[in-house]
Amino acid sequence: MTASAAGGRNHGGQPDGYEPDPNRWRALWVTLVAGFMSLLDVSIVAVALPTIQQQLHASAAEVQWVVSGYALSFALALVTAGRLGDALDRRRIFLIALSGFVLFSAACGAAPNITLLVVARLAQGLAAGFMAPQNSALIQQMFRGAERGRAFGFFGATVGISSAVGPLTGGLILALADGAQGWRWIFYVNVPIGILAVLLGRRLLPRTRRSGREHVDLPGVLLLGLGVLALMYPLVQAEAGGLTGLWWMFPAGAALLFVFTRRQRRLLNRGAQPLLDPRLFTTVRGYAVGAGVGTLYFIGFSGVWLVFALFYQHGLGFSPLESGLAVTPFALGSAVAAAVSGRLVDRLGRLLTVGGLTGVIVGLGGTALLLRFAPLDIAPWIAAPVLFLGGVGGGCVISPNITMTLRDVPVHMAGAAGGALQTGQRLGAAVGTAALPGLYYLVLSRSDDQRGALFLAMAAGLLGMAASLALAAYDWRRDRRRREPHGRCPDDVAHNPVHARQT
Repeated sequence: MTASAAGGRNHGGQPDGYEPDPNRWRALWVTLVAGFMSLLDVSIVAVALPTIQQQLHASAAEVQWVVSGYALSFALALVTAGRLGDALDRRRIFLIALSGFVLFSAACGAAPNITLLVVARLAQGLAAGFMAPQNSALIQQMFRGAERGRAFGFFGATVGISSAVGPLTGGLILALADGAQGWRWIFYVNVPIGILAVLLGRRLLPRTRRSGREHVDLPGVLLLGLGVLALMYPLVQAEAGGLTGLWWMFPAGAALLFVFTRRQRRLLNRGAQPLLDPRLFTTVRGYAVGAGVGTLYFIGFSGVWLVFALFYQHGLGFSPLESGLAVTPFALGSAVAAAVSGRLVDRLGRLLTVGGLTGVIVGLGGTALLLRFAPLDIAPWIAAPVLFLGGVGGGCVISPNITMTLRDVPVHMAGAAGGALQTGQRLGAAVGTAALPGLYYLVLSRSDDQRGALFLAMAAGLLGMAASLALAAYDWRRDRRRREPHGRCPDDVAHNPVHARQT
């Protein structure tokens, strides 16, 4: 990158006017711990659903809202929360949201019936959605250059590992908290960790420096919220017939998002401040492709873990802890690879995600084949090395993709950009968690073939990952063709009109 692209460099190799915050690495770990909790709560509850249903005398549709309601309110908040953080103060929004997350976690644990549990989960998801985009935005604010790549590497590892270790963590908590009410500790465990994170955050997190008066597009907030709600609600109601009875919400949601996009362009043309700047997708290098890769990947990645939990617990009679242990090799591989991939992304670029996606597809595809055709008494255990390979690939997908998607985003857009990226991931996750278990149950209803149901559901998840691989490979080939002889891409960030390099 040229000096002009970087906005000039001082003798320390950092952009002019940038002074590193001495607390930046300690502050990063505060945000990562909080982010880990909020993302873990998407999947950790899945292993406890049978116990919750039994203890609270809930129907299958009611207990499903404990998972899907959290995911829905999480996704609804992301872009608006990111823009509020950009416009007001990321530190303040983060601490308020984290405090709310702690409070509503306690309310979930104390809920006396399924209705209050679902209400508390909706509020908890909303708090998590307000907290999540501040994580990536604070990284943009606190770090520059190679340090930013390393910080995003840790952030991406947190996203990937939190999704993979949810079943194991939930099973372990249920095993340790013995008794019928042990499921409540899945929520209570957030309270002491969250309180400590709030106290450290107040001390370590930097404030956002604002220049001039900021505005938030309230009509845009309404249009975007209704559009995302219309797309996600039929998915979270899938087991109650939402895909057939509420199909009309999909075109309605698409129409609302189209109107939202047109409004954002009009605001930009008038010189006003849009909720989500369209130039993120058209001029910020790597953002549009990275958002697409992440969305498609999460369609397959998120639903796989619910299918594994169903197969191991209902098909093989595993306990929640045994079910979680069976998929632990993936989490271990992901943790190892994510720690390394953050340092390789600057050198390998999109090729790293291409290789990672290939590894995930081979690992999870091989695991599906073994669980389908190998003797059942040994299949879960001989699949462990193959699942580890898939985890190594997974560690080279989420972390590098987040880094490449967000690293060239100007700081003043960081919150909204992070929110939009995670909204796409949450939509993908909603599709996957509705479609894959739905397909699993559909096969079971017709043939009672647990292994066949697992195999077909896994194959459907792998299709989403294959689409993500195709997009990543296309971007890698395009980047190679565009490179100049000296290795610099001609559409470098210096040519982005949105990028006065406010980083």
